[in-house]
Amino acid sequence: MSAKRRVTIALIAEEAGVSIPTVSKVINGRPEVALETRHRVERLLREHGYQRRASQGDTPAGLVDLVFAEIESPWAMEIVRGAESAAREAAASLVISVLHTHAGPGRDWMERLAARRTDGVVIVASKLSAGVQGQLTARSLPFVVVDPEGEPAPGVVSVGATNWNGGLAATRHLVELGHRRIAMISGPADMLCSQARIDGYRAALETAGIPVEPELIRRGTFLVDSGHDHGHALLSLDDPPTAIFAGSDLQAFGVFEAARQRGLRVPEDLSVVGFDDLPLARSAWPPLTTVRQPLQEMAALATRTVLGMGRGEVPETRRVELATELIVRESTAPLPA
Repeated sequence: MSAKRRVTIALIAEEAGVSIPTVSKVINGRPEVALETRHRVERLLREHGYQRRASQGDTPAGLVDLVFAEIESPWAMEIVRGAESAAREAAASLVISVLHTHAGPGRDWMERLAARRTDGVVIVASKLSAGVQGQLTARSLPFVVVDPEGEPAPGVVSVGATNWNGGLAATRHLVELGHRRIAMISGPADMLCSQARIDGYRAALETAGIPVEPELIRRGTFLVDSGHDHGHALLSLDDPPTAIFAGSDLQAFGVFEAARQRGLRVPEDLSVVGFDDLPLARSAWPPLTTVRQPLQEMAALATRTVLGMGRGEVPETRRVELATELIVRESTAPLPA
């Protein structure tokens, strides 16, 4: 039996029926390759498990790309802090990219990624298409998704939080305070974390024997304006809620403002719970009762994991969910008699 052939660019080029420079261009993300040819070469790179050999000119090991769909929020800053802390502990560098789209990384980003010879990618709250996944795999680039928008594909490593448990705990807290008209403002319908928080909310109401009323469930954007607008709509109902569970701290702050504009006091007239436990939650007035999502820990774990994958380590599990915790402050109170 002949020895197994070493996987080289020449071997890939031979099987793909293209030149060696063409394979090199695909590996390095160069744009001047026909789409069909690119896909054929990437498929062969995956099948052979091609590993790019480092050269003296490569960037030293320890470069992580942190990729956001959007970054204009305190939520994103917590993710950056966690990733930066883990990278610093590993003597690695961190590069932050902002795509300004939830559709996932595009070709331009992939070309920049290949040019700087990164060791791993952490993708935050974004969709990961099969095409992008294939390109990363073809280049032997490990990647981890933090807080994935949708259900991760089989084999994709992801780090999230126990959103269902968080929704359950937040709503159960309001039920235990005597509230029965409890509204929920969540995020977009196509986001996994958003739906999980609604499911936890529903479970808490159903367990307490409280009917789930569709008019009390609103889908927003997790941003302040969303909480403000939906808060006004809920509080203008003929039978308004006495408590609102907002799917993010930012939405909770919007509810605060809507309540103030309507002459209502928090928590005397309206109890409010948020989700995330951003630093602003502690300094808000009143201080916000919220579900702590371990954002920094999530980002740090994803960064450590992707660096380990770059060293050839295999994650013990493909999907990790870190625990959430209800933090009770002063924005919730018993239902007035």
